[in-house]
Amino acid sequence: MAQDTGARPAEPAIARANQEVRRRLPFDDERDFEDARRGFLGTAAENIVRDAEGRTVWDLDAYGFLAGDCPSTANPSLWRQGGLCADHGLFEVTEGIYQVRGFDLSNMTLVEGQRGVFVIDPLLCAETAAAGLALYRAHRADRPVTGVLYTHSHVDHFGGVRGVLTEEDIERGVPVLAPEGFLEHAVSENVYAGTAMARRAAYMYGAALAKGERGQIGAGLGQTTATGVVGLIPPNVHITRTGQTETVDGVRMVFQLTPGTEAPAELNVHFPDRAALCMAENATHNLHNLLTLRGAQVRDPRVWARYLTEAVDLFADTSEVAFASHHWPVWGRERIVAFLSEQRDLYAYLHDQTLRMLNQGLTALEIAERMELPPALERAWHTRGYYGSVSHNTKAVYQRYLGWFDGNPAHLWEHPPAEAARRYVDFMGGAAQVLRRARQSFAEGDFRWVAQVVNHVVFADPENGEARALQADALEQLGYGSENGTWRNFYLTGAHELRHGPVGTPTKTNSPDLLAALTLEQLFDALAIRVDGPGSRDADIVVRWRIRDGEAVTMRLRNGVLTHGTGSGAAAAEPDLEIGLDEAELRGVLLGVLGPDDLAAREGVEVSGDLGRLTELLGHLVEPDPDFAVVTP
Repeated sequence: MAQDTGARPAEPAIARANQEVRRRLPFDDERDFEDARRGFLGTAAENIVRDAEGRTVWDLDAYGFLAGDCPSTANPSLWRQGGLCADHGLFEVTEGIYQVRGFDLSNMTLVEGQRGVFVIDPLLCAETAAAGLALYRAHRADRPVTGVLYTHSHVDHFGGVRGVLTEEDIERGVPVLAPEGFLEHAVSENVYAGTAMARRAAYMYGAALAKGERGQIGAGLGQTTATGVVGLIPPNVHITRTGQTETVDGVRMVFQLTPGTEAPAELNVHFPDRAALCMAENATHNLHNLLTLRGAQVRDPRVWARYLTEAVDLFADTSEVAFASHHWPVWGRERIVAFLSEQRDLYAYLHDQTLRMLNQGLTALEIAERMELPPALERAWHTRGYYGSVSHNTKAVYQRYLGWFDGNPAHLWEHPPAEAARRYVDFMGGAAQVLRRARQSFAEGDFRWVAQVVNHVVFADPENGEARALQADALEQLGYGSENGTWRNFYLTGAHELRHGPVGTPTKTNSPDLLAALTLEQLFDALAIRVDGPGSRDADIVVRWRIRDGEAVTMRLRNGVLTHGTGSGAAAAEPDLEIGLDEAELRGVLLGVLGPDDLAAREGVEVSGDLGRLTELLGHLVEPDPDFAVVTP
């Protein structure tokens, strides 16, 4: 774990701003604390969750410091949210429904059936999921897992499945339910842009930061990401329409599909026999992301709002509790309706007002500065920007409709960051002059400007120690003042890397299970993404794969593009090489497990042509960099 060596105290301007937050928000409203503790049955006796090698993947007591008074180095609103999210243990939601909370970024829900227990969203990794299941069994009974539901396609809601299902369970076909399109989105998100997303997630969740008042205090949606083994068992029951009903082990469920909301494939589920409504991640106790800072496809707040209205119409009259896969439940019909309606209004307002302003000619940055929520939404704790933010969500709406370009031709062909930085610094009188004036701005509490200006010096001369130190100090102060957990983590991780070097990617999601779930189409696409285009412009290589019990696939590297297909249009030339093999062997080649020499020596593989052409083609692939620079060029 990286230490917070070099962290400075809060500057007076940040301390004053944080104190103003305490004055402005209703801290005397403690209903959330009552709800978060309601139904508590107990927690694990052992506070450390370890992997097979004894490495810590989760520490239940890491956030115990949040029980103390909020220091000047933290936004009091985020401190409050962190304390609520850090509360860990097994909680009874309603009769027969339980949640394990505080064992990972997400919650695991357990619904008791006729003979076993049905698991909803088995956390991010096997180790924390197994610990959560053991906690449930310690307090209830040693019930077998009789079914699993993935509410949506993000890894913290399926990655721990092998901690609750055994190989024997899989072989006997235990039902695994998921919304239509789940598998495609679950695996593609973690492969196509997976390396960049995972590196940025290191900033977003601050997993490498020391926990403490000058370090990581949470991520708003939960505390951070566990670092254990990520798995995936493909679903065998698909939810394809709203109103679809399924019964598993006597547990009756009615589903509402909500594609394009918080995830491309997502659903809500009602338990009519328990008067309980699971909102997946569509309604949690914070403003969610329309475009997560780690990167993703922009979500659609218009349909998000519409599906929340639909959930109220479908289920509110017959629900006494609403719970989600993060945070704590809401009890009582009136409170459920108010909660879901305010969440609906939150996304609808951001969508509609961003469109109103962009149609008046305002840019994304201008809209983000002007956007203010209505008073009722501004003061509701569950609409606060702990994970998403009003600022970056309005920019996401702008991006969804108009893209990156703001229409100003001066921004159409700007220099890239390092090249522009050298020019800026030269125009501003050189690094020494910029740093002198930036220190003055720092002393005046204008940390936002310091970070913007000194970034030019760092990108013009990344070895400038004074610039790195001042930039780190400015980012740190911005982190101390952030109500948004992911903003704080981004700022503080940036400060840490400027002072101590890269932290890398603590949580990796490209596990063997996820790679095995890729279709051949996705594997070929993933290979094409790795082609060194400039280095392969003159190459023209055609390889045909003759798959036993399948169609032949021809791939061609030409003009720096790797294409593939099964028809005659896949290649306009005869293959340089034909290889007969089974699909498992082809997957081995595409995943880099088998090389050309392995194929030549493998019994049953038929090779016709020059195997060296495959070696040449694979030589044009480049490996992604999981440690690429973020706060330096």
